Amino acid sequence: MTKPRDAAGREPGVLRDAAFRRLWAGMTISKFGSSIAAVATPLIAVQVLDASAFAVSLLTAAAWLPWLLVGLPAGAWIDRVARRPVMLAADLASALVVVSVPIAAALGVLGMTHLIVVAMLLGVASVFFTVAWTAYLPAMFDKGHLVGANSVLQATESAAQVAGPAVGGVLVAAVSAVAGLIADAVSFVLSALFLWRIPRPEKRVPRPERRPRLTEDIATGIRWLARDRYLRNLTVHGAAANLFLTGINALIVVFLVREAGIGTTGVGVLLAVSSLAGVGAATAVPVLSRRVGDARSMVLCKSLAGVAALLLPLTGTGAGLTAFVAGMAGIGFGVVAGNVLAGSFRQAYCPPRLLGRVLTGMQFVNYGTIPLGAVLGGATAAVAGVRGAITIMAVGYALSAVILLLGPFARRRDLPTAPE
Repeated sequence: MTKPRDAAGREPGVLRDAAFRRLWAGMTISKFGSSIAAVATPLIAVQVLDASAFAVSLLTAAAWLPWLLVGLPAGAWIDRVARRPVMLAADLASALVVVSVPIAAALGVLGMTHLIVVAMLLGVASVFFTVAWTAYLPAMFDKGHLVGANSVLQATESAAQVAGPAVGGVLVAAVSAVAGLIADAVSFVLSALFLWRIPRPEKRVPRPERRPRLTEDIATGIRWLARDRYLRNLTVHGAAANLFLTGINALIVVFLVREAGIGTTGVGVLLAVSSLAGVGAATAVPVLSRRVGDARSMVLCKSLAGVAALLLPLTGTGAGLTAFVAGMAGIGFGVVAGNVLAGSFRQAYCPPRLLGRVLTGMQFVNYGTIPLGAVLGGATAAVAGVRGAITIMAVGYALSAVILLLGPFARRRDLPTAPE
């Protein structure tokens, strides 16, 4: 893939672009707020509502279930409309949904049912926002800038995941877990303001003479995805990996609080330290891609994440926490680096007119296993205990890399830039 250069022969950075800076600022603020909420919400369930491990896992399941319910029609619809208004509406709707939690808590009527409904509604908004911004990025930039743009976005998202849990842990300890969700609501509003101020109109995909029915559009995207061996392999691996990784993530807070004896602030600090590797991963991707090849780098990073997960069951108190930090750091590095490469590949590889449909076809399968993984993790913990469940999920996650190692990417140095 040839990258565009300026008059001096240099590759212009995406951060020099005012439109991208506003997109970047909005998404960074939103991710920071959401990473605070990712700590605050399960802590509300565990500490305020005294929920079981299985009940906590239902929060994760509810957040991802909308990909199964509305993912495919959302992708087909977003291929027909401008993407930025969809992102704005999703941000504002999310803010309204999140702020209902502190209001319910103040009125003394907050319960697990309310939290689960909030998680599901936020999941619906996330479906539309995620598909819209993924299709919006190639509508702003040429193919040669996509890896750079995705690297910047992933790096700042990882940085938000470092600062968010730490701030969330301190905020929960100093004020309350509910205060973390107020910060999340504010972040959605600020994100919408930055997106609203993007000056550049997006490139529109030409409309066909005859507009097919939505079901026909969905079927076209699924057929295109099913016939492509690269996207098919990536989809199957993503589904298997997400199944087991979500089982781990759904139990992490419960595992640290009840098995490792970590306090509220400690949970936030541990998750923040563990996320530092994700920042380095996104920054290292362009260099790794040039020296090793982007296809090899993607397979290597995703495999590394699975191997690193095997350290998590070894977590103990005191010095035993080193295993947790090392395991989560390895997962963070592998997942972030792999996602930058895989996401840039999809955006450059898929025809623009099909991008939303193909993306949601992949995510329908990939993200569809996430609620199953959350429930599987909680159910396994009820039978084998939290540590036993973490062990089973980690082994399954490590074995998911075999799908990539036996697939078409493993035989290439670089990722293809167009369908065969």
